Amino acid sequence: MAQKTKNPKTSSAKGRFSKFFKDVKNELKKVIWPTKTQLINNTLTVLIMCLILGIFIWLFDYGLNLLRALIYV
Repeated sequence: MAQKTKNPKTSSAKGRFSKFFKDVKNELKKVIWPTKTQLINNTLTVLIMCLILGIFIWLFDYGLNLLRALIYV
């Protein structure tokens, strides 16, 4: 069986900590960040959908409240 050799740099807590942040930095370089236009469009889409969903829930709640009032009069 092959024996695993420990890397002295990554065996200590300090080495693992620095390796973690180097890996994070490398992953962040791969990210494709949205443009300003994309960011504005996505934000507006989320806000509009939240408003629509809020209105839908409010109407559903209002309808159930009317139904409850008819049943328990």
